[in-house]
Amino acid sequence: MQLPLYQIDAFARRPFTGNPAAVIPLSEWLPDHLLQAIAAENNLSETAFFVPLGAAASEDFHLRWFTPADEIDLCGHATLASAYALFEILQPGRDHVRFKTLSGTLQVSAGTGGLRMDLPARPAAAQPLPQAVAAALGVQPRWSGLARDWLLVLASEQQLRDLKPDLAALQQASKQAVIVTAAGEEVDFVSRFFAPQLGVLEDPVTGSAHCTLAPYWARQLGKQALQARQLSARQGDLHCVLDADRVFISGHCVLYLRGEISV
Repeated sequence: MQLPLYQIDAFARRPFTGNPAAVIPLSEWLPDHLLQAIAAENNLSETAFFVPLGAAASEDFHLRWFTPADEIDLCGHATLASAYALFEILQPGRDHVRFKTLSGTLQVSAGTGGLRMDLPARPAAAQPLPQAVAAALGVQPRWSGLARDWLLVLASEQQLRDLKPDLAALQQASKQAVIVTAAGEEVDFVSRFFAPQLGVLEDPVTGSAHCTLAPYWARQLGKQALQARQLSARQGDLHCVLDADRVFISGHCVLYLRGEISV
């Protein structure tokens, strides 16, 4: 079987920045074990697969995301990349799409500011950080909370940049991924994201993490529109707007590779 594959840098304006995602459009679902094997072979933080929901619902697709180790319930950058593949390659001229996902219906639209995603807000509730997690990170946060992922707030951007976690220890210490954040020097806030338990050591730019980051920083800074930067080696910039229980996240994409895989 031959399948098309597009590798797209999301939250990027040029190649080799942002977060690369593999996007594979399908006409119908393959067995889950094969989807997982493809994602493991790609060895990117996420591989996205989507299928149309039928001719009567021409705007709708069923979208799923797989890390090298498991299927996940929400991924921002691979959603952005999937919409880009539709708008720029598969259905040129299209500017809106709805995806049915494990996190409900997600919408993406194209505009002058890039692609804009409508995602669910996931605010973190304050919770003490287990000492094993703090030890693996090598830092004591000013504040800690839990949503899907841990959210840890540090004192400064420099402290965040200097962070060198023991990822093997972190994998043993926490079942949850870890978002670490601080107020930004050039943007409203900065962050990093670690998920070794999902086969992702440090994710370059994590859209889903901003579903938790935006509610926290909106409350701290007293504003709904926020500029964010993820301080991985590749880096990426995101524009976030909190609106009640939704977070609108905007960014750009760049096509890196188009090809065909044999399975």
